[in-house]
Amino acid sequence: MNALFASGHAADIILAILAIEAIWLAIGGRALPDIAGTLLPAVLIVLGLRAALIGADWAWIALPLAAALPVHLWDLVRRGMLRRS
Repeated sequence: MNALFASGHAADIILAILAIEAIWLAIGGRALPDIAGTLLPAVLIVLGLRAALIGADWAWIALPLAAALPVHLWDLVRRGMLRRS
């Protein structure tokens, strides 16, 4: 198990599962913006996790984590779940 996490392959497995989920949602008729809005924040967070697991420089960890928030907010606005009062 140590090798699985130290190599970052644990994150790779999660990314593969997210890819399978994206394909499943596409086959089920979900639109690309719906799939991207749902899964892209998770993909970005897992990329940050992978960078941390392999000992990457802090910028490679922070960049995808920081990008996840605006993508998530875009999805909430797009779906009408985040509105101005």
